[in-house]
Amino acid sequence: MVDEERRYGFEAFDCAPALRLEAHERVSTLQHDGLARRLEKIELMMERLEKRLWLTVYGIVAIILAQAVQSILAATP
Repeated sequence: MVDEERRYGFEAFDCAPALRLEAHERVSTLQHDGLARRLEKIELMMERLEKRLWLTVYGIVAIILAQAVQSILAATP
């Protein structure tokens, strides 16, 4: 027998509390993995949103500067 199967001279056996604990650990692991994947997706979406936000800010600044340059050119003969 493998050493893991033997504890203190007794053969390993499955009991209901141990099986419930193992099932709970598996469910917890699956939930944690799912949560980690969703968090990664949210982080990617936030990065894309941040890029769009900066593009919008740069676009607005460019429009304001273009209007300022246009008004300066219109004012000078």
